[in-house]
Amino acid sequence: MADQTVAIGVLVSGNGSNFQAIVDALENGRITDGRIACLISNKADAYALERARKHNIPAIVLDHKGYPNRTAYDQALVALLKEHGVQLVVLAGFMRLLSPLMVEAFPHAIMNIHPALLPAFPGLDAQQQALEYGVRYSGCTVHFVDIGTDTGPVILQAVVPILAGDTVESLSQRIHGEEYRIYPEAVRLFCANRLRVEGRRVHISTAPSDNP
Repeated sequence: MADQTVAIGVLVSGNGSNFQAIVDALENGRITDGRIACLISNKADAYALERARKHNIPAIVLDHKGYPNRTAYDQALVALLKEHGVQLVVLAGFMRLLSPLMVEAFPHAIMNIHPALLPAFPGLDAQQQALEYGVRYSGCTVHFVDIGTDTGPVILQAVVPILAGDTVESLSQRIHGEEYRIYPEAVRLFCANRLRVEGRRVHISTAPSDNP
């Protein structure tokens, strides 16, 4: 059965709570066409590594400090992902920008989640940006990664109202709840071959696509 499922490689730098949400979705049968082939962290003290070990998922440290530049690191990263047969790369709090080399190695097969309704508030501190701007709604976005910063085609979004008295912490907590819901769903749709990218638009079919 494993050879008929989509092999997922997860990249992390820290706690890995979105990784845990995807693991839970796999274990409770919500995602039936995928499996996590490996988890890779650029930091040896990332708690996500412990999460992976608890679920018997290969947990690998690939420290970026051992490489002279981003391209060299990504070359090693691509080689490691290919070694594990990875078909979908999931960024779950991976605090590094990807080089074009990495993006080209997995076209329309790298997912990320951002704590805002893109294209609004890209980059760091999205929740703070939303509060300072005074918008009434924020949320989160799952998107395919391209060579820009949070500029890839949008897969799924969830809206979170901003309440009177919200802080970065309270808003972040509510956004996290939606992240844990829509990120596994985006992975499920990919693994079921139900996503098709045309330009900037991601089409979600009711049945598996003929195109891989």
